[in-house]
Amino acid sequence: MPKIISVGFGVPPYELTQQDTLLFAKELFSESFKDINRLLTVFQNGQIEKRNFAKDLSWFQEDHTFEEKNDAFIESAVELGTKAIEDCLTNKNYVSTPLPCGEIEAIFYVSTSGLATPSIEARIMNKLAFSDHTKRIPIWGLGCAGGASGLSRAYEYCKAFPRAKVLVLSIELCSLTFQRNDRSKSNLIGTSLFADGVAAALVAGDEADTTFALAKSYPYILHTQSTLMPNSEDVMGWEIKNDGLFVVFSKDIPTIIDSWLGGEVEAFLQTQHLTSRDLKHFVAHPGGKKVLEAYVSTLSLNENMIADSLDVLKNHGNMSSATVLYVLDRFMKKEISSEEYGLLTALGPGFSSEMLLLEWR
Repeated sequence: MPKIISVGFGVPPYELTQQDTLLFAKELFSESFKDINRLLTVFQNGQIEKRNFAKDLSWFQEDHTFEEKNDAFIESAVELGTKAIEDCLTNKNYVSTPLPCGEIEAIFYVSTSGLATPSIEARIMNKLAFSDHTKRIPIWGLGCAGGASGLSRAYEYCKAFPRAKVLVLSIELCSLTFQRNDRSKSNLIGTSLFADGVAAALVAGDEADTTFALAKSYPYILHTQSTLMPNSEDVMGWEIKNDGLFVVFSKDIPTIIDSWLGGEVEAFLQTQHLTSRDLKHFVAHPGGKKVLEAYVSTLSLNENMIADSLDVLKNHGNMSSATVLYVLDRFMKKEISSEEYGLLTALGPGFSSEMLLLEWR
């Protein structure tokens, strides 16, 4: 059973408070909505206090072409992705000695917020000392579910190749997709919620040399499941137009969790002869405050189990696929007893869910 060894980050350079973004949105959207003050309550109600971005606020006050936005994505993604990998492989919280890039057999690169061919991990390989034979598996379009999905695909790779050490690299610069001239409520909500984040995770197979690792116990991945809800394309995603990517974000997501996800989680756990009552840890992507509350309600969880997800949401916002790796980092820094189970989960476009059953050993 593969295990997660380390997590690292490339933190975007510009930190804005939620008050900063509220004032920006009020100025931009006030002419389009007569009830703008009522709508702006989403900025306070979401419990987000600050977020990080690849560009400063002045950049968003000007119009940019799709080409300019995507060029900015590539430039920042290479820089921050390089930092995240270096942090993951040298992070003193997790490793006693730095792990050379040359020992990485494969990179699963995950993103949904920018386009690049060759993909970003290839560009990073020209900056760091990876083997020329490192396998590259870019995954695009899974949105908020992408970080969990990347871990699932890394798990499968390490099951097939148990001596392997692989990286999951998640790069989401959601702010660079911002549409100044989109006056939809979806765009207003997205402005209140989404942020930029870059994270990398190291996954190792059973037979991999992990003598460099420091932790007393690790989250082992026991089982995974991907689920697609039929005919749900309009719940979450992008509309791709001449000016770039326009956010699709349904207000019904918490309701969908209540009506659909609970049964999926219990059925998944039952395949391993478990129920939600056996879970000690809940490593959930914080899609938003209401999404986390829906998890608690539908799965009858103790509210303390979403505390780490809420804290990541509070300090970073929703960074799409990278966010769940920020939450995972919180759990990996705790001293968790062996034989305790956790569920790592995220939701994304499709509408879809990705779940991983973890056991600390």
